[in-house]
Parts: sequence; C-alpha cells; structure tokens
Amino acid sequence: MSPDVIALVGDAFGKRPPGFTVHPKLQQLLDNRVEMSREGDIDWAFAELLAFGSLLVEGIPVRLTGQDSRRGTFVQRHAVLHDRDNGQEWFPLNNIAEAQGRFWIYDSLLSEYAVMGFEYGYSVERSDTLVLWEAQFGDFANGAQIVIDEFISSADQKWGQQSSLVLLLPHGYEGSGPDHSSARIERFLQLCAENNMTVAQPSTPASYFHLLRRQAYAHPRKPLVVFTPKSMLRMRAATSVLTDFTGGTFEPVVDDQRAIDKAGVRRVLLVTGKLYYELYNTLAKSPDPQIALVRIEQFYPLPEAELADVVGSYPNAELVWVQEEPRNQGAWTFLLSELGTIGSRRIGLVSRPASAAPATGSSKRHAQEQKKLIDEALEK
Repeated sequence: MSPDVIALVGDAFGKRPPGFTVHPKLQQLLDNRVEMSREGDIDWAFAELLAFGSLLVEGIPVRLTGQDSRRGTFVQRHAVLHDRDNGQEWFPLNNIAEAQGRFWIYDSLLSEYAVMGFEYGYSVERSDTLVLWEAQFGDFANGAQIVIDEFISSADQKWGQQSSLVLLLPHGYEGSGPDHSSARIERFLQLCAENNMTVAQPSTPASYFHLLRRQAYAHPRKPLVVFTPKSMLRMRAATSVLTDFTGGTFEPVVDDQRAIDKAGVRRVLLVTGKLYYELYNTLAKSPDPQIALVRIEQFYPLPEAELADVVGSYPNAELVWVQEEPRNQGAWTFLLSELGTIGSRRIGLVSRPASAAPATGSSKRHAQEQKKLIDEALEK
C-alpha cells in the first residue's frame, strides 16, 4: 500500500464540505485521523476506514450494514457525520478521489435475521463489492443463526453459491455479562470444513487492515467471520505504525516480538485477541524470558504449517492454549480436534471452567476470574 493512498484517505476526513459544522467533540477525532495518516499510531477504527478507503480508490465498492454501524456501537467509527444545525450528512469516504468506488453504510433495523439474510444475498449478486454485516455485539448473531447454518457455512457445498460476506462480531470478556461478551467462536468453528469460510481474530489494526483487503480480492469467494475488539478500540498498545500498512500482508500466526533466547523458553502461550495484551502487560511488569507469547490470528483454515514453524523455534517449551472463554466454549475444542499436538508436543489449556452461560453477570467476579486466568497462564 502506497503512503500516498493512506494520506489521501486521511485527507478525506479533513476536507469537510463548505458550510458544514462539525460537532466540537468530533473535530479532534478528525484531526487525529489526518495526523495518523502521516505519523502512524493508527488505531483500529481508522485502520478499518483505511482498508475501506484504499479499496474505494482502487475502484472496489464497499457496503457495511449494522444496527449502529455509521457511528459505531462503541462510538469509534464515525464514517458518517451530521451537521447538528441543518441535518446535512457528510460521508468522507465518498469524497476521496474522483474515480472511486461507491461506499454505502447503513444503520439497520433491529432484526439480525432479516438484515444478515439480505446482505448475504447482496454479496452473492455483487461479486465486485466488499459486503459486510456487523453485529452490535457479537452475541447478537444468534438472531440470524438460520442464515449462518443454511447459507453462509454451507451454500457453496449445497448449491455452488458463492458469497464473500464479512461478519464483524465484537467479542471480548470485559465484565459486561453473558449477553455482551462472546460471539460464540466455538459455533462458527464447528461449522468449518472443506475450506468453506475463513474465521479470524486479528490482534492489531494493521492485521485487520490486511485481512479486509485480502478478503476483497480473494478467489474463490468465501465468507469471512471476524471477531472484532471492544476495549482494544482505544487501547494505546493496540495501534500500528505506518510501515505495517505500507508493507507486509496478513499473517495468520505472529511470533513473540521481544528479544528473547528461544532455546531458554520453557512455556509458549498460544493466545488471541485482547488477552494477548493483558498477558503482555503483566509480563512487562515482571519480565520472564522463559515465557513466550504467540498469537493465532486465523482459526480457519488453521495455519498448521506457520504454527509449526513458529513453535518449532522454541525447542524446549511446553505449549499452552490460553483463552478467556470457558473450557467448553471458545477455540479450545476445535484446536484440540484439529491439532492435539504440534510435532510431538501436546497442547495444554488455561481457561475458565466449563459453563452453561458464556460469562458471569458480575463485573467483580469477572475481574477475579480474569486475574486467576492470567496468573495461571504465567504460573504466578
């Protein structure tokens, strides 16, 4: 990706229409986006807009629908701005360049079943467009389970009907209760077979950027399920430098970035999502060069070769999968079934105990569980 394209997309957020009044609380956000396009420290929301914007510049239309997608459920996206004085709407991404693709973004009605079904059909017919459906919280995809079971996961095998629909499902255990924590990773992975779809949980803005761009150009066309963050949207550590966008590609496995003696590592923690940052921050306070953090960015198709290469560089370490979800949920049973071992080494588990509900309803209990989880993973 050319730095000029990134700057061009950033400039779109600084060129408001004549006479348009920006709410004072949003002006700083717009200024930051222009600055990020030059200086880096790019956050999750702007990385997503960069992916959309760069595709639009290349002539690929983008369509996103969800219950609060124009602003963003977590007040992060602001893809559309409103003049509070006269009601005028401003779509920065539709004003990047003269010859560009069209950007559509809609706030939908409160029916996951209806809207996901419509966007699935749209993606089937518009093979030239990146089509995305976003859940307000990942858990709400439950309301469209029929569409997921009957179409997204199996339509290609049943009817040869191809779709590249992207499902954006906010996921993460942050003490918000059983209905605002889990996008049910385990259910999607149970539906995976015969290379029918891609399931990923990128941990950096740049990783997300490359994943979306890869999806727009991928052939044959397959649905993409992305478990997106909540607290990471504003986490200072969860930003990416400009060179991560101008170079590189989506990496399904990310090795520990610290300078450590790999032969001296005795425990490799396989992890994904925001839990990586919690483990990293805890290690930073009390460094332990005998523990390494390896991120799995893509669950399916499972990157077995890449994972074997990374893990193979730690010849004396035990392998442990660490997840926030209860033992009977999350990616554990899938990884156990698909891998079991990497080489001759079995994979251990650190997780919450098996549970009927996805998460506790008590924020205090959640904090206790999370601390215990991290302490167990780091053997504290």
